[in-house]
Amino acid sequence: MNTALPNLDARDHAIAVLRDVLVRRLALDDVMEKVSGQASFAVLSPADQGLARAIAGAGMRGLGFIRRLLADRLRDGLPPGGGLLEPVLVAGAAQILFLDVPDHAAVHTSIEKLKADRQGGRYAGLANAVLRAIAKEGRAVLDRLDPLADNTPGWLAERWTRAYGEEAARAIARAHLEEPPLDLSVREEAGGWAGRLGGIALPTGTVRLQAPGPVPALAGLAEGAWWVQDIAAAQPARLLEAGPGMRVLDLCAAPGGKTAQLAATGALVTAVDRSGPRMRRLEQNLNRLSLAARAVVMDGLDFREEPFDRVLLDAPCSATGTIRRHPDVAWNKTLADVAMLSDLQRRLIDHAFGLVAPGGRLVYATCSLEPEEGEQQIAAFLARRSDAQLVAVTPDQVDGCTEWIRPPGFLRCLPAHLSGRGGCDGFFAAVLQRAQA
Repeated sequence: MNTALPNLDARDHAIAVLRDVLVRRLALDDVMEKVSGQASFAVLSPADQGLARAIAGAGMRGLGFIRRLLADRLRDGLPPGGGLLEPVLVAGAAQILFLDVPDHAAVHTSIEKLKADRQGGRYAGLANAVLRAIAKEGRAVLDRLDPLADNTPGWLAERWTRAYGEEAARAIARAHLEEPPLDLSVREEAGGWAGRLGGIALPTGTVRLQAPGPVPALAGLAEGAWWVQDIAAAQPARLLEAGPGMRVLDLCAAPGGKTAQLAATGALVTAVDRSGPRMRRLEQNLNRLSLAARAVVMDGLDFREEPFDRVLLDAPCSATGTIRRHPDVAWNKTLADVAMLSDLQRRLIDHAFGLVAPGGRLVYATCSLEPEEGEQQIAAFLARRSDAQLVAVTPDQVDGCTEWIRPPGFLRCLPAHLSGRGGCDGFFAAVLQRAQA
């Protein structure tokens, strides 16, 4: 029996990842996690593993630009039955345009990979001509392209321009081109950990690392000093203003960053999520942090219990606020997804508010830039619930980050906010109080 590992290098893995994301429309993180667990990936050097991740990430982050350049050079578009042709072209162009890979190496290795593909091999000459043409123009070709018009799906560009104005929409599109920093929520004073880890302490207490290296190698991980959480994602739990002894429900809780925040306040936290694997990860994270919460694997719409003092609903959404971290979202989500998820959010917020005790509060949040999943969702909810009142977010609650506050008191973080310090994810949150009985 032959047990030898297949002879796959970094580019083979990157192309395989891009194939699954572009053709099968799978989530980039899920595919990369699966590939990372393969023996053929594990035997690669850390540098080659990093190269595979970089090619796949850059290919998706600049996918609009790359497709525009390919369209300019393929009069009839990509031929049908091209096998690995598109993922190979995307991988090759990403190396030429965005990575420190010599052009000749990017072109040559890409063509060799395509030649080895049974379906795509016949297009090796075409691919060679296209990649050489892109390499000849070089990165200067990007100067004539517009991140909003050329690297953002048209339906999203139109919606963001309508919702936030053209200048803000353009700033969002530019922010999506930047590799995001690593943000940490810390158990202790942020300044100390920022100094220890070589990062900066942001006004809200988040520690930001611009070039962190592998997360498992960072000081403080094993002893539970911090957890990974974008600065914007940390705000909804802060707005809940939970405290010691309060009964707090975290609905749709996995993977658990907000659960950890709530548990750290001394509140009695119940975390509910329908995904068993994601809840096991939540429990592992809480154990590492030496924090306690009751974990319940259940669809949030089916969960019923005595009312809680505080309820956090970080609802399932289109996740268009996280494109800078998950660039595949821009290309794999559709307007139909927004409509379907908006309906689910409507049902979840009605159910969640029923679990709030009189005088208690609900924070509704989504990591979406779409108004239907944020402002419009709350406006419709308040119109049908006379016992609910919007509590305006104040500058003190966001440590003076007033650009996050939009009338009449919503939290609305945009990826272009904090632009001088690495940006943030897009997030929406609203604080709702239930009337006394």
